[in-house]
Amino acid sequence: MSEHEQEQTHLDIDEETLFIVSQTFKALSDPTRLRILHLLFQGEHSVSDIAAKLSLLQSTVSHQLRFLKNLRLVKFRREGTTLYYSHDDKHVIDLLQQAIEHAQHH
Repeated sequence: MSEHEQEQTHLDIDEETLFIVSQTFKALSDPTRLRILHLLFQGEHSVSDIAAKLSLLQSTVSHQLRFLKNLRLVKFRREGTTLYYSHDDKHVIDLLQQAIEHAQHH
């Protein structure tokens, strides 16, 4: 494989990958979603716990969690009538942690 062919292979990204990457960055572009993901990085929390700890309405938390769940960035388990959420993508959490560290060093 020539150097040009290798370079071209690295530049080509299929449409599905482009879409997923752009949606991931869209998810990370919202301060409320960032706060929720950062909290979930520290451990599992219920919707009411997230709302209380971040001073948000439960409806706001539920809406944002639905968005994050659709992107498979969070997952949940049910215990009785309560849903407990946790992060579901170590890569995205690592990206978030690196971005936070980058911002704190400026």
